[in-house]
Amino acid sequence: MALLRRKRRRPGEGGISPFKAGLIAIVLIVVGSYFGFTKANPFANPYQLEAVFGNASSIKPDSPVRIAGVDVGKVKKVETIDLATGAAKLTMELDDDGLPIHTDAALKIRPRILLEGNFFVDLSPGSPNAPIRADGDDPIPMAQTAQPVQVGEILRVLKADVRGDLRTLLAEYSLKGLGGGGAEAFNDAIPFFEGAYRGTAQVNDALLGTQPTRDVQRLLEGQQRTAAALTVDEGSLKDLVTNLNTTAGALAGEDDSLRASMPALRDALAAGQPALASLNDALPPLRAFAVEALPGVRSTPETIDAALPFIRQTRLLVRPEELQGTAAELRRQIPSLVRLNARLIPFLSEQRELASCTNEVLVPFAESEIPSGEEGNTDQQVREQINRSLVGLSGDSRTNDANTPYFRVQGVPPSEIATGEVQPVPPSDPNLPPPHRPDVPCETQEPPNLNAPSGATADFSDAGASVADKRLLQTRMQRFLASDRFEKVLEEGRARQAADEGEGR
Repeated sequence: MALLRRKRRRPGEGGISPFKAGLIAIVLIVVGSYFGFTKANPFANPYQLEAVFGNASSIKPDSPVRIAGVDVGKVKKVETIDLATGAAKLTMELDDDGLPIHTDAALKIRPRILLEGNFFVDLSPGSPNAPIRADGDDPIPMAQTAQPVQVGEILRVLKADVRGDLRTLLAEYSLKGLGGGGAEAFNDAIPFFEGAYRGTAQVNDALLGTQPTRDVQRLLEGQQRTAAALTVDEGSLKDLVTNLNTTAGALAGEDDSLRASMPALRDALAAGQPALASLNDALPPLRAFAVEALPGVRSTPETIDAALPFIRQTRLLVRPEELQGTAAELRRQIPSLVRLNARLIPFLSEQRELASCTNEVLVPFAESEIPSGEEGNTDQQVREQINRSLVGLSGDSRTNDANTPYFRVQGVPPSEIATGEVQPVPPSDPNLPPPHRPDVPCETQEPPNLNAPSGATADFSDAGASVADKRLLQTRMQRFLASDRFEKVLEEGRARQAADEGEGR
């Protein structure tokens, strides 16, 4: 246990002094702060990528390297190769998020803002089926890199007169366009840009077409053909530009009139907004019609080819030598056609009334629902119930003899009549028929109403009958049930039932 005992230091013996300890602490804090603020990791081994650019004067060290807009590294070193052309080799360090890099990778130097400055390297890592580049491979050649076009390079290409016109344009824009309160008016109009931007975005989205990969290509091809056609006659194109310049100058000379027309233009836009909204609502059906019309338009050439023989025969028919005979024959037939048209007027009028009656009365009646107290058979349409009644009539049981055909009807026991329901309920006055108006057109009459109430037999079976009538009816029913005639009817019914069962067997 003595080995585990710590030896106590005596005062004055050797050890680290407080000064040295403080100095070491300060050094550690400084080093830690440096690595914390610079985010440098001396133990890291980042992936290095080298590439040669034709002109890399616009890129600086620590410029970001991006893939699809995401930072994946930065430029570490820019080495000039040719001072005359500005060619340089860039050394970049990439994070693991930007790997792997393939041999067909492409790099472009792009500006981060509109008016140059703050450039970055746009990296395309290459196709997945290409080999992967290893750390330390040869630099990417200039054939796979590109640099932005500078404004100065564009201006050097322009001719002196064009540069002068551009200088005049910038001067007019700065002095007259933005001067005299123009810049303040532009700032005041910025809050109203949101709606314009939204509409512009919708227009741009619509300009892509229903098939962006094909419609935009066809649009560009059409614009290319249009531009090619405009360049065929350079003199006319020059005159067009000159006339536009003259028109712009005439408009500029009427500043007061243009200023006065602005309120009227505002009112016209306010009045035209509902019309534009209606037009916008009509575009989807129009687009659907255009899509539906495409097959017909595609088949138009075949239709024209098929119609050409008929057109040729028609042209032969109206030749002077043929037209005279045709005119003579039409002269004889036209009076008959006129008389036929005159006689068709009453017939067509009746046809119209019949069609209107069918649409307004017969069809609604056939599609109306019949309420019923029978479960599972209520709210059935008239047209369906009529078809079911035809099935029932075709399947009825009948017997023919020398006297007359007999129809067998399912009877209801008298005991159930009193507890059952009757539907429809008889009218209060059975001698009063429904109103019949032959003098009123069918199309203006109301459809028949089959909504008749139902109820228990006891509620209305004896309605309107006197006590004597009830007793007389009860006496007759008892006599019939006790008579030989009732027994005979029962015997005939049993015999027919046995015969029917024997036939079914």
